[in-house]
Amino acid sequence: MVVCVGPIRIGGVHEIVVQSMAKVDTTDIARCVRQVRRLAAAGCGLVRIAVPTRADTGAFAKIVEKVDVPLIADVHFSPARAIEAIEGGAAKVRLNPGNIKKRADIIRIIDCAKAHGIAIRVGVNEASIRDLKADVAPRRRTALMCGEMKKYVRLFESRKFSGLVLSAKSADVVRTIEVNRAIAEAFDYPIHLGLTHAGLPEDAAVPSAVAIGTLLAEGIGDTIRVSLAGDPVEEVRLGQDILKSLGLYRANKPELTVCPTCGRCKIDVVRLAKRVRKLLAGIDKPLKVAVMGCIVNGPGECADADLAVCAAEGKGFIYTHGKKKAVVPEEKLLETLQKELGRF
Repeated sequence: MVVCVGPIRIGGVHEIVVQSMAKVDTTDIARCVRQVRRLAAAGCGLVRIAVPTRADTGAFAKIVEKVDVPLIADVHFSPARAIEAIEGGAAKVRLNPGNIKKRADIIRIIDCAKAHGIAIRVGVNEASIRDLKADVAPRRRTALMCGEMKKYVRLFESRKFSGLVLSAKSADVVRTIEVNRAIAEAFDYPIHLGLTHAGLPEDAAVPSAVAIGTLLAEGIGDTIRVSLAGDPVEEVRLGQDILKSLGLYRANKPELTVCPTCGRCKIDVVRLAKRVRKLLAGIDKPLKVAVMGCIVNGPGECADADLAVCAAEGKGFIYTHGKKKAVVPEEKLLETLQKELGRF
């Protein structure tokens, strides 16, 4: 099934959409707009904005008018905020079954969303659906999340609302994988992937890549958000990197492959690679560039690259478009690579 979020199509054969969330006070309209624009410039397809108060939904409506990327209203506890956000131009609203539970409230939101032709994400978070006074064991929480999702979806289907995107998130990598497998088996709606709280950027990369990457490799997932504590642009970058590693993202930037180095290397490959990366920083083309340190894997990697160097002692073999072009002294490698980049 395909769901439209503004001009963005999620699901089916459409590209997986990277999204993020604004992390500034929504009522600070100018600052929020700047952050949304930074995210869009980084390649973010959808941006979610928190709207906990009436003042926030009022600001949200003004932000919608000032940006080009579709905005999602993040709604918790208050059905009134959902209605206000929909009427204020949200392309999608996110509802949490853990804190919007009354049937009449949900139906009001569904009918308003239908009238405005927008999508709704049903976002089940493990942390928010648990009853801490009668908590269930971790091994039972996958079933708990699936049960809450099924109850919500049944109500949407009873109102003949099909513009649904589903998500079930946990801070636990294995449980996130398990619950999304179960949801993909049970439903035919697009799925939003992510961990609830992945951590600081330096701690979040591996669990995010494992959880999201595992599911994407199994064909599960249509849009992703990497949750990092910090600059949301880093969320977009890491999300794109996960997609690129699986061949699911058409990058407009160069991709640099670097030899991990070992005792066979006769030049400082890491130093050269860092200098090459600086050369690539201002290039907006999908080039494959490789910096390799020896003849074991080097020639093969260079043959697959648009531009590459395979280093030997005191010299390097330059490859362009997969073919060996020249042999240059070590001290001339960076200069030669820069000249070749200018020809692409």
